[in-house]
Amino acid sequence: MSDSKLRDISLDFAVSIINLVKELKLKKENIISNQIGRSGTSIGANIREAQYAHGKADFVSKLQIALKEANETGYWLELLYKTNYIDEATHKSLDSACTSIRVMLISSINTVKSKQ
Repeated sequence: MSDSKLRDISLDFAVSIINLVKELKLKKENIISNQIGRSGTSIGANIREAQYAHGKADFVSKLQIALKEANETGYWLELLYKTNYIDEATHKSLDSACTSIRVMLISSINTVKSKQ
C-alpha cells in the first residue's frame, strides 16, 4: 500500500467525519461531535505530517499518533451508535473505513520498523 493511497483514504475519511459532525450539530449533539471531529481529522493530518518527517523514527512516531487517533475515532463511532446518534448503516460504513485505515497504518509502521 503506497503512502499516497493512505493519504487519500484518510482525507476521504476526514471529509466523512466533517459531514458527520455537521449532522450531529444539527441534532444538538456537541460533546461527542467535537471529540470525533478532532480525532477523525487528526488521522490524516498526522499521516500528512509523516510525509516530511525528520528520519524514520519521526515517521513512525507520526504514524503511531495517527493510529491512536484512529483507535479513538473508532471508540467515538461506537458510542454514537450505542446512543442512537447514528444508525447501523452509518456506523458500519464509517467503522469499516476507520478499521481499514488502522490496518494500513499498522502495516506501514511494521514495514518501516522491519527495515531499521
